[in-house]
Amino acid sequence: MSIRAIDEAPLSRFHRKLTWACAGGPFLDGYLLSIIGVALVGMSNELHLSTGDESLIGAAALVGIFVGGLFFGAVTDKLGREAMYTIDLAVLVGGSILSVFATETWQFVALRFLLGMAIGADYPIATSLLAEWVPNRHRGRLLGVLILAWYVGAAAAYVIGYAMAEIGGSGTWRWMLASGAVLSAVILLLRIGTPESPLWLVNKGRTADAQKSIQKALGRTIPIQQLVVAAAEEQSAEHSRFRDLFQGVYLRRTLFCGIFYMCQITPMFALYTFGPAILGSFGLGEGNSSNLGSALISVVFVLGCVPALRMVDRIGRRPVIVWSFALMVVPLAVLGGGSALPIAVVVTCFCAYALFSGGPTVLEWTYPNELFPTGIRATAGGVATSISRIGAAAGTYLLPISLDRLGIGTTMLIGAGITLVGWVVSFLWAEETRGRTLAETSALPGAARPATADRDRDLERS
Repeated sequence: MSIRAIDEAPLSRFHRKLTWACAGGPFLDGYLLSIIGVALVGMSNELHLSTGDESLIGAAALVGIFVGGLFFGAVTDKLGREAMYTIDLAVLVGGSILSVFATETWQFVALRFLLGMAIGADYPIATSLLAEWVPNRHRGRLLGVLILAWYVGAAAAYVIGYAMAEIGGSGTWRWMLASGAVLSAVILLLRIGTPESPLWLVNKGRTADAQKSIQKALGRTIPIQQLVVAAAEEQSAEHSRFRDLFQGVYLRRTLFCGIFYMCQITPMFALYTFGPAILGSFGLGEGNSSNLGSALISVVFVLGCVPALRMVDRIGRRPVIVWSFALMVVPLAVLGGGSALPIAVVVTCFCAYALFSGGPTVLEWTYPNELFPTGIRATAGGVATSISRIGAAAGTYLLPISLDRLGIGTTMLIGAGITLVGWVVSFLWAEETRGRTLAETSALPGAARPATADRDRDLERS
């Protein structure tokens, strides 16, 4: 199902504001998941944390993201994008405030798990809302901007953490955690007043509300009959149940989205959570100075996303993701040389990996939103997120153990192997969705072309 007024609308101030508001969630995600890596230094010294404690605290948020994505994606498809869009930010504010007062390992684990659940919820909420509002020709780029915001948030975490540690020492780790509450409150205020997705409203048969939503956001009055026709098509679709994600073509798409996402972020999350420790293993900076190295890597990740944002809408999704994964394997394999490598080679490889990862990175949220229909779009995004976090949580938990027992070289080679799996999955299963409506990209192969756009034109002429 598609609504021509949305699919073919010019990019407006509303679209830009919505993009920034939706990007606020990923920005906070990157910030909250990265600031803990900086804060852990002071936490460990003051609370006498063991390596196992650090691993649990580092991985707890990722487990929470698994649960949050799996559960709240489906809730979002039932209750709507708008309501969940602000609730999850309120949880981030509360969880960040409570983290300041925690004193025991189990308290930090519980709160990081709670924050992870809110983060996992935000991924399908914000991305499905944006995907259902933006015009076709801009969809890949604007969804990719959300990922770029993640890296900006991660870089900000390392810079702010570095500054706090320089000014007040490692004992400022509670202030580092408190900074997340302030940023979450600002984004929450920005999100208030965002209109509900017309596609979700039509999917629920609420055509009058969809008409008002489009009028409010785009200033266009759509004939109610046009929306009634769209609602009839949407509600006649058979594939709108949770179990449909695990049947036939949708099963393949679910596995593709989840596995390539997992292979992308498993090495990347490990690098971010324990970035200072990894750089220290290579001899690149000690103590607080290694946080600036992590911030630099984050900036390079941002730079890698910039050309990918243009390419996904110009040359297509499939070639971008296939070639990017292939190139990402190379620097990780070189880093398998371990601590004996010259620092210049280490820096070059980290930067190369960051640059090449831009392709699959900007498609992490584009593919799940394009390959599934409105009734299960957020659910699919949540499931893909949950699958990805299985590997991310395991990798984050095991990385410090691997560094200690296997060494940095072997650890990097394991990362190269995981990335290679991502290339294989993308080569076999990646579909091309560039320039098509959500109705067309989510349709099953061989299905009749959605007729809503043609009916829209006929109704507008009448």
